[in-house]
Amino acid sequence: MTMQTALPLTEEIWSALGGPPPALGRLAFVGAGSLPSAFAVSDLAAASVATVGLALSELVARTSGRAPQVAVDRRLASLWFGWSLAPRGWRLPPAWDDWSGDYRCADGWIRVHANAPAHRNAALRVLGQPTDRDEAARRVARLDGDALETAIVEAGGCAARMRRAGEWRAHPQGAAVAAEPLIAWDDWRAPARGRRAGEHWRPAPGRPLQGVRVLDLTRVLAGPVATRFLAACGASVLRIDPPDWDEPAVVPEVTPGKSCARMDLRLPRDHARFMELLRDADVLVHGYRPGALEGLGLGAETRRALNPGLVEASLDAWGWTGPWQGRRGFDSLVQMSAGIAAAGMTWKGADTPTPLPVQALDHATGWVMAAAVLRGLVRRLDGGGRVARLSLARTAALLMAAGPSGDTGWRPAVAADYAPEEEATDWGPALRLRQPLSVAEVRLQWASPARRLGSDAPRWPAG
Repeated sequence: MTMQTALPLTEEIWSALGGPPPALGRLAFVGAGSLPSAFAVSDLAAASVATVGLALSELVARTSGRAPQVAVDRRLASLWFGWSLAPRGWRLPPAWDDWSGDYRCADGWIRVHANAPAHRNAALRVLGQPTDRDEAARRVARLDGDALETAIVEAGGCAARMRRAGEWRAHPQGAAVAAEPLIAWDDWRAPARGRRAGEHWRPAPGRPLQGVRVLDLTRVLAGPVATRFLAACGASVLRIDPPDWDEPAVVPEVTPGKSCARMDLRLPRDHARFMELLRDADVLVHGYRPGALEGLGLGAETRRALNPGLVEASLDAWGWTGPWQGRRGFDSLVQMSAGIAAAGMTWKGADTPTPLPVQALDHATGWVMAAAVLRGLVRRLDGGGRVARLSLARTAALLMAAGPSGDTGWRPAVAADYAPEEEATDWGPALRLRQPLSVAEVRLQWASPARRLGSDAPRWPAG
């Protein structure tokens, strides 16, 4: 397999970002190997990282007059789609709740996502409060997959029946997603205002996003991946979580360089403070389902009136049109519904659903979201606002259309793949993978180590 197999996907994503084709001439791929999978996961990893590099190069060209060269390490990009952090002397909590996973139902398979307490409780209520997983499995085995999926979702939980690709294409939601663009854009001209847009943005040599303020309302996993990269470029990222939210296995992975505060946007005091933060932000990244921000009094018209030059990137699991546009979803569930797990099962000759070796839909969407923000910041320099909408389901369609993986020459991570400096996270020392991306003259590094949620006050840095 040549290193250039990622180029067609790169060109497709870059086109969706509205990137100028000549910029591709500044891009080089290095490294080799592919994650073992039914699909070209390593091509997707290299391509999504590459488009972030190209977007960063274009932004640097606008702020400094020089367009730097871009290099992507295919193998490191693939590794970053897994876990970038290697704890030293401590362990990350399990990634999955004991109730999460695949269950055989009467007519196939269904996946239950139970990591969040509310989602777990909803699924257990539907199943009649089983005492353990074995009892849950016996009850699921007697039930129709479609009916159980619907019941869990209607109860406020998260589940997905395994479908083959043809079933998904014929499904109303699959058909809706197929008709959507990879990135849906909404642009407008920002009117004159008292405070010049981005007045605290001070690009510096090697730190192109120094002073950019990013308000991060995202959780597992694509959005935090996007804002992690923006923080590595020098942006001030303020992550806001509800008072009772936690994702212990993921937080150490995605919070380097960020401030992490807690707010309850339903409370008048926190809502008013959030409006102040939003007014002074350059970028908003969120994963709220359609209509959710409106329910909090933060609809699109309100946001635009408060901050006309705001750059937004938003994420939905199942797509922005179709009957499931408001349904809760996660990477593993989209893989089940879209046909990825079924195709993997056939590819491996397995008798159970076989997902991708990494949560590639989350990671790829996260990197492309970061690229969309960078493209939006270019527009902000011209006095305009911009919204980019992406979805995990549309990223799944991109991956599946790219064809099979070459599945050659894969090597797991070794010591040399990690940066030598330890990161003093809130949980203990750790090593982090070397950056998969090089943009000449840009230092991709975080100003602070990974930290716990709620460690900071909800405010922007001084200056």
